[in-house]
Amino acid sequence: MPRDLFEFQRMDRLPPYVFATVNEFKMAARRAGEDIVDLGMGNPDLGTPKHIVEKLLEASAKDTNHRYSASRGITKLRYAICGWYRRRYKVELDPDSEAVVTIGVKEGLAHLTLATITPGEVVLAPDPTYPIHTYAAIIAGGELRSVPIGPDRDFFSELQIAVRQTWPRPRMLVISFPHNPTGAVVEPDFFYKVVDFCKEHQILVVHDLAYADLCFDGYKAPSLLQVPGAREIGVEAFSLSKSYSMAGWRIGFMCGSRQMVAALTRLKSYLDYGAFQPIQIAAIIALNGPQECVDEICRTYRERRDTLIDGLGRAEWKVEPPRGGMFVWARIPDKFQAMGSVEFAKMLITKGKVAVSPGLGFGIGGEGYVRFALVENIQRIKQATRGIKKALHP
Repeated sequence: MPRDLFEFQRMDRLPPYVFATVNEFKMAARRAGEDIVDLGMGNPDLGTPKHIVEKLLEASAKDTNHRYSASRGITKLRYAICGWYRRRYKVELDPDSEAVVTIGVKEGLAHLTLATITPGEVVLAPDPTYPIHTYAAIIAGGELRSVPIGPDRDFFSELQIAVRQTWPRPRMLVISFPHNPTGAVVEPDFFYKVVDFCKEHQILVVHDLAYADLCFDGYKAPSLLQVPGAREIGVEAFSLSKSYSMAGWRIGFMCGSRQMVAALTRLKSYLDYGAFQPIQIAAIIALNGPQECVDEICRTYRERRDTLIDGLGRAEWKVEPPRGGMFVWARIPDKFQAMGSVEFAKMLITKGKVAVSPGLGFGIGGEGYVRFALVENIQRIKQATRGIKKALHP
């Protein structure tokens, strides 16, 4: 058998999955009978609101909904998506050419990148950031250029440096605010600068707005598409996973540039027949129905955030509360910095009985940090912070 038969170059370009190491460590502890509070993966534990589930059950009972659906999304859902933008951001979109339904944001981002990036073209993405923002470029055969992000960094200065130092010139910029993993948020003027910058340098822009509704302390997340001219060079992605606690349903959408939406729509027509139609029908109810459930989900995450921040403070670990998202990004205490984020995360499992995500998994810029996901109830979070206190102060 030839040696190169099972050498898959595209897969070889993907780095080792850092989270797998810590996850296996966590599972080994659980197999040994340990009660580990899992604040690692951002997997929402809240149930989907009942009126959405009821619509799914109703739609699932109809034989006509069991057939192949539409890869770009059924018409009524695309109209509901555009209605959501109109009510929320006063943005008018054409449901036929400026909106496409995706099987979650990850699928949409990955396939958009595959459809628009030619092998060798450069994609800019923040460091640290959510892994698909970087891996999508690698899978598509593109080249990745990381742009440092953080409280001590000026993002646009870093962008200027990246463009000056990169050849060939960057083709795409991928951003996401509220930001995962850091929780950083931006004001509307940020997107005006992004659009101006990308137009000047002829760069496509993709904004992941997954945490649009998880905002705290009076903050409201703006949309890229609110900026005049944004739809000429950019798209925005949204998922129902967090706002409506529909993570396992895998339903989202991407809106904006007609050309970029068309590219994604065309590629998807070769790859899938769309999400299960009853899920799309239930998504219409989610977007068009009562929104009190979204407010309640947001309140739950805020209460969990406050509980975690308070508990970490009691453990003498001072962390700034994020104003958006469902995570807390925490710099590892000074006396443990030398361990690195992976070993520190392992230590928290062993000594604190708590699982967190090592910052290195989100890029080199994440080293020295860990990410807490707010996916356990208040009592379990209190249990976690008591364990952390014991681990940090034995």
